[in-house]
Amino acid sequence: MTTGPTDAAPRERFEADGYLVLEDFFPSDEAATLIARADELVAAFKPDEVTRSIFSTNEQTRTSDDYFLASGDRISFFFEPEAFDSNGNLQVPLDRAINKFGHAQHDLEPVFDDFSRHQRLADLAGRLGVGGHALVQSMLIFKQPGIGGEVSSHTDHTFLRTEPRSVVGFWFALEDATLDNGCLWALPGGHRRKPARRFRRAPGGGTTMEVLGDEPPAGGAEAGFVPLEVRSGTLIVLDGLLPHYSLANRSQRRRAAYTLHAIDPTAHYPSDNWLQRNDLPLRGFRDRR
Repeated sequence: MTTGPTDAAPRERFEADGYLVLEDFFPSDEAATLIARADELVAAFKPDEVTRSIFSTNEQTRTSDDYFLASGDRISFFFEPEAFDSNGNLQVPLDRAINKFGHAQHDLEPVFDDFSRHQRLADLAGRLGVGGHALVQSMLIFKQPGIGGEVSSHTDHTFLRTEPRSVVGFWFALEDATLDNGCLWALPGGHRRKPARRFRRAPGGGTTMEVLGDEPPAGGAEAGFVPLEVRSGTLIVLDGLLPHYSLANRSQRRRAAYTLHAIDPTAHYPSDNWLQRNDLPLRGFRDRR
């Protein structure tokens, strides 16, 4: 399903399918600006043994990763699992080894701050009924050519739980996303399922994945998932309970994307959610510096 930013009923479409695809939502020069700043941040990153954190959908990797857990109010860098050889040495240049960085550049970096609080996004959020939400998390995901890791089927509510549930995801294609380089797959209507899992901090340290109910399908067209192949400049909005995933990128084309997650600041945000921001206050779509 594709719709445009002038669609008269984006909220109805979003509520029906659990996702909304908005082509030509932002111009190519803004995508280039974000990518250029991202490249500068990666070039300035000096990894050591502590910061050699690998972002993976394997929960065992995350469980003891203090660097990951401390990233809620910082800009932290995470490597592709396949960037290293069996001896722990990088096999590719640094700029092709980083899986993503996050999770607070929307508050800490002016270029990302301006993009995240552009008037067009604030207006869209209002039309979708989430104009009062606050931005809690951001990520720049590179999906590197040849080694871009798979992200297994999940829902954002699993990782950013609020009571009542309120998280909404905004996925901006900075480069073309295709079947070859790991585009998103989504399950239309899947947001009507009850939460199945909760990823949270465990007592005594680390994290745990709590099972709450029946798992949604793991993926695939046979299970009803549809690929969301989109051009650069497209925004995909995702309900917090919508199952979605992306496959590994085995092509030679990168698939960079910028993501934001927003929550209702009046909802209860559990103290054992993995992402904690300490002294960095939440700001909304219209709270420009």
